Amino acid sequence: MDTATAEWTAPSEDEPVRHPGRRLAAWCAGLLLAAVGVVVGCRAADTDGITPVPQFLAFLPWLLVPAALALLLTLLARWRLGMVWALAVLGLLAWFIEPYGRTDDAGGTPVAEFKVLTSNVEFGRGTDSLVPEIRRHRPDIVFVEECEYGCQATLLREFGTTYPYRRAVAAEGSKGSIVLSRFPLRATAGVRGTMGMPGAVADVRGHEVRLQLAHPMPPLPGQVGLWRRELGRLRDTAAATRTPLVLAGDFNSSQDHAAFRRILDTGLNDAAALTGHDRTPSWPARLTPTFGAQIDHVLVSRDFSASSTRFLRLADTDHRALLVDLTLHQGG
Repeated sequence: MDTATAEWTAPSEDEPVRHPGRRLAAWCAGLLLAAVGVVVGCRAADTDGITPVPQFLAFLPWLLVPAALALLLTLLARWRLGMVWALAVLGLLAWFIEPYGRTDDAGGTPVAEFKVLTSNVEFGRGTDSLVPEIRRHRPDIVFVEECEYGCQATLLREFGTTYPYRRAVAAEGSKGSIVLSRFPLRATAGVRGTMGMPGAVADVRGHEVRLQLAHPMPPLPGQVGLWRRELGRLRDTAAATRTPLVLAGDFNSSQDHAAFRRILDTGLNDAAALTGHDRTPSWPARLTPTFGAQIDHVLVSRDFSASSTRFLRLADTDHRALLVDLTLHQGG
């Protein structure tokens, strides 16, 4: 009687995920890479996509963590294609983490130096902690978002003589805002939005500087279109402005959002990037600087250079304030 001989063959290196543990690792890696890949793909395609992509784009640098974990899992699974996929995603993330836009200083003769502070006080709750910071740092121009009736009353009571010039949108909750200035202001149209975005032209030691507060709606689910439109209006204002411009506030967007990059593409520079702080998070304040996104910005036209940027922690608000030292140049 003939005896059949069974021959066992070890799995090839191209099929290592047949092992149950490796199969699980490969599945987990694939899910992580698919999720991160969608966000990175939208960033590469210069689009903000749809929910939840805009929300994740705000935290793009932190996607290095799940991408690195996915690479580790592909190594454990011995999944070669997955390793290539993970390395490609990590490479794109590293590329996009670099500062966007220009980071060089303005040329020309310095003609004026001044300080700008912007702060979102979260429905006015952070006003009491903002007051001593204004006294301590003595900024020349102050932009305050979510400054409702009580917030505005407090600031005018405390600084009515220090900042005799102001432009405000008086409203409740998050819709109120104010610009305080040591320099004379001439009224100008602000930017239309759900929340107040007043504007003005300041006489900075004989030089006209356009001031514009920014506070578009956040990209909440169901409101991404509105968020894009309001950022687009800020972009249109920046593109139409021919005088030196300071555009500051809570943009509810970072340099990883295409709608925000459109604003920078009009020729503006981010003061934080000019001073090497392009990735310093400003929100949510309770988790910074360990975790967060930089959505508060001071954007300036190329007439300006920035010498320092400081992020100030305030109590009772979910944003850190941003203080910037600017120099206006002429003839560059």
